[in-house]
Amino acid sequence: MRAELVMVGTELLLGEVLDTNSQWLASKLAEIGVHLYFKSTVGDNPDRLALVLTQALERSDAVIISGGLGPTDDDVTRRVVASVVNRPLVYSEEAERHVRQYFQHTERPMPERVLRQAWLPEGTTPIPNPRGTALGIWLETEGKLLVALPGVPSELKAMAEEYVLPRLVGREGARITHSRVLHFCGIGESSLEELVDDLIREQSNPTIAPYASLGEARLRLTAHAGSISEAQAKIEPLEREIRRRAGHLLYGADGCTLEQAVGDLLVAQDATLATVESCTGGLLAHRLTNVPGSSRYMLQGWVTYSNESKMTEVGVPRELIDRHGAVSAEVAEAMALGACRCAGSTYALSTTGIAGPGGGTDKKPVGLVYIALAGPDKSVEVVKCNFPGNRLDFKTRATTAALNLLRLRLLQK
Repeated sequence: MRAELVMVGTELLLGEVLDTNSQWLASKLAEIGVHLYFKSTVGDNPDRLALVLTQALERSDAVIISGGLGPTDDDVTRRVVASVVNRPLVYSEEAERHVRQYFQHTERPMPERVLRQAWLPEGTTPIPNPRGTALGIWLETEGKLLVALPGVPSELKAMAEEYVLPRLVGREGARITHSRVLHFCGIGESSLEELVDDLIREQSNPTIAPYASLGEARLRLTAHAGSISEAQAKIEPLEREIRRRAGHLLYGADGCTLEQAVGDLLVAQDATLATVESCTGGLLAHRLTNVPGSSRYMLQGWVTYSNESKMTEVGVPRELIDRHGAVSAEVAEAMALGACRCAGSTYALSTTGIAGPGGGTDKKPVGLVYIALAGPDKSVEVVKCNFPGNRLDFKTRATTAALNLLRLRLLQK
């Protein structure tokens, strides 16, 4: 089955709203083996939408529309769909009952204009909407399938998962597409690709695709099969070989984050952690505490942005800052030791650097950061890094490097 997405909304073209629906739908279609060939975005303009839908129906077997099903004047999807397939709009008592029941349930007054949503193209099988008033459209026309869903992400996802995707599987008898994503830290995308170059050149089913993000790299292993278990069996030996080659560079798979991998190691070793941050402004503690159960190991965090706070909060000596500057290996070491001492933690991580865009010098340029890790024996490891990018990129890269420094230390235990 060749599928196509049509995302409706002027707000999408203006960049006012991020189009997350197409990304989500694309991933779900891939999982059930429906091949997505095209994606279009069009504003709330009847003529342009009609042109896009006409072209989509000519070249694709299934067209899935997101948006334009509301009750306002700029919600044009219903009437444009009816026009394109040359069918009249007919009033659906089922849709009216749904709208009235929705407002009764929410105990809100119902504006009469919302009943515009009860007009659907003739021949439509209404798609139930458990989270909103607009029913979706499931319409067969000349051997093609046309599906229209609301643009509200929570409504679209519920309707697609409960109704559309199961029917597409039954309609197509599609083969499953299943992926496994491996996460790496301490190696760039190009170097990672070199590590598995021969596997990529020999790939067929499963396939290997490398990706990069700030401070990390990923490999997506994808298999096509008749079932998820069959696909997993195809992926398993390939994953095992990649793990053998990558060693400690690989920290997790699928939804595992670097901070979760670190947390799992801390729990396994019954160890605790404190953080003290300057240039990263609390992002390190934020990432760590995003992990459910992080209270088992995360004791305390400081944001010591000023020199004075470094001295008063974690005991960095003034003469150390005067002699070496706040951005230095010596101050990073003192920050980590001070945090470890004040919190009574097994480990402590510190960051101090220059996030930019100003404040850099020839000796200490923008992007410079010192990361220190203090351990249970009061030993301290300090690393110096230089990261490109804007402030947020810098902070993300710096915290990733800090987490990976701790992960590698814990793996030595």
